[in-house]
Amino acid sequence: MTSNSYETGRLNLPFVGICTFGKYPYQPNWDAIDADVAILGAPFDCGTQWRAGTRFGPRSIREASTLFSFGHGGAYDHEDDVTYLPSGGVSIVDIGDADIVHTDTMKSHANIEFGVRKILAAGALPVVLGGDHSVNIPCINAFSDDCAENGPIHIVQIDAHLDFVDERHGVRYGHGNPMRRAAEKPYVSGLSQLGIRNVSSTAKEGYEDARKMGSDILSVRQIRALGSAAVAERVPAGARYYVTIDIDGFDPSIAPGTGTPSHGGFIYYEVLEILAALAKRGTIVGIDLVEVAPDYDQTGGTAILAAQVLMNLIGRVMHARKG
Repeated sequence: MTSNSYETGRLNLPFVGICTFGKYPYQPNWDAIDADVAILGAPFDCGTQWRAGTRFGPRSIREASTLFSFGHGGAYDHEDDVTYLPSGGVSIVDIGDADIVHTDTMKSHANIEFGVRKILAAGALPVVLGGDHSVNIPCINAFSDDCAENGPIHIVQIDAHLDFVDERHGVRYGHGNPMRRAAEKPYVSGLSQLGIRNVSSTAKEGYEDARKMGSDILSVRQIRALGSAAVAERVPAGARYYVTIDIDGFDPSIAPGTGTPSHGGFIYYEVLEILAALAKRGTIVGIDLVEVAPDYDQTGGTAILAAQVLMNLIGRVMHARKG
């Protein structure tokens, strides 16, 4: 029989209590992280070049994630015939947010990097809630010691925009720069950039540089022509993957709550199928989900989508690790 937490404790329905991610335990002491997965908020949006508001992304994703906290003994998927995140089988904690210093990109990024390093030092899977996509820069910086010990990482990006700008008006650490900064790292073995389309954040020269620096770039239409399984097979097998998900990779018909929506995006299952395949194909060692700006979506659907993607991805990563 499945063990449900509400059978031995309080019912604790989603709309009561404190909004940690998935209503998992809060761990404010970053020197005492003892879990398989640790959630870190990065509510920073000073790297945004158009519509701001992603500083409220982590809070909105946490609130939306309570939808998946009914106390059931895991999440049973009848298509896979698997119960993901079984009760007592996977430990998850929410360690709160990195300290953000308003208008100070470098200090805020340093604080985000510090949080991710603490998670890695504890042996947990870091899952970072953005924030704009610039928060990926400190997340990748934080992997330097981990990669020195365990080997390089391959970055898989779900996004509408390439984010491969080198420098523009002196800006090198905004939300148009993260994949360029990642590609420069000696411990990043390559990038799979999926969903890139329409008017991007990067000029033609940036695409040329990306390919020279090891990027495989596919649009949504190209991915649909290939199929999810074939796309996953283009990602190096047996590698350590860092997955960065920009919510604008999804079509704005299902994810309007973002600063730079781009039509022609993914539907939910296209992304889930790719991520599920990657969880089996290699080892996912880090995750961030960025660019949720809840004020542009009064339905709350974008934040719910973000929470659902993360819950499903975490479940599949842990199932692959623990069998």
